[in-house]
Amino acid sequence: MEFEEYVSARGQELVRLGFTVSGDYQRAEDLAQIALMQAFRSWRKVRKADDPHHYVRRILVNEYLSMTRRRSFTEAPTAELDPQRTVPDPATAVVNSDDLWRALAGLSARERVVLVLRYYQDLDDRTIADVLGIKPSSVRATASRALATLRRTRQSHHV
Repeated sequence: MEFEEYVSARGQELVRLGFTVSGDYQRAEDLAQIALMQAFRSWRKVRKADDPHHYVRRILVNEYLSMTRRRSFTEAPTAELDPQRTVPDPATAVVNSDDLWRALAGLSARERVVLVLRYYQDLDDRTIADVLGIKPSSVRATASRALATLRRTRQSHHV
């Protein structure tokens, strides 16, 4: 597969992933652009990988996690989405829930990425572990902590 074909086939999916982990459309576009730029630089190596998309997805996730570690990084859920700028997706109705955005914003970057990769990207623990460079048991522990935090958040809003 040539790079241009990959971008046509998977570019919007990368933007959606970036949006889902960051909660910000402009940041999502930046994440996708950075991931594609890095993939382009080593495209010969990327296209030879067993799963080139997995390789590029890992670049995007690592860039997001790196962004969250920088001092200048601030994150706030978007108040309202511009329908002209979003990509239609069946999961959008769930993801755009204001309560969900607030709850996800309360998680650490790694917890958020684990939940997005598990429930939005439908990846197994081994694949998530590979994307993050951690052990599958760490993925399960992180997901468990994140879900417990979401449950506590939900309970505190319903009391």
